[in-house]
Amino acid sequence: MIDLSPIPNPLRIVLVEPEIPPNVGAISRICACIGAPLVLCGPLTFDENHPKRKRAGLDYWDKVEKIYHPDFESFLAGHEGACWFLSTKVGRSLYEARFSPGDALVFGSETRGLPADLLARHEATALRIPMIAGIRSLNVANAAAIAAYEAVRQIRGLSGTPGI
Repeated sequence: MIDLSPIPNPLRIVLVEPEIPPNVGAISRICACIGAPLVLCGPLTFDENHPKRKRAGLDYWDKVEKIYHPDFESFLAGHEGACWFLSTKVGRSLYEARFSPGDALVFGSETRGLPADLLARHEATALRIPMIAGIRSLNVANAAAIAAYEAVRQIRGLSGTPGI
């Protein structure tokens, strides 16, 4: 059995101006499963008690540390680990990154993604999830799951062997 007990400096999942309640709920479940705080930056365009957000998060919402920032820059000013920016608009693969405890995985809004100027300022830590040509993007909750579990695999030194 793989031990995913809490670690002192966990990975963080950061959503910048999320727009779709079920995505936030699904990502909160991912955070609960890996022991990661969920960081919400910028204005939320929906009520936290939105039924679709609650349904997607099921009974995990209260098991996730939620951190709110008025904007992404206020999060960035206080964050000490690396920030990894996930976008379809960059060239470096997620699988080239080397994740460490305390890092943050940053995802943009569902309709706009992350701003181009933010990606340009953080080009060295901007990542994409490989996809075949002609496919626009993954759902943000799916992208968060893929990136989070790759980061957890690296941080925990997991080999992928069953039972380890």
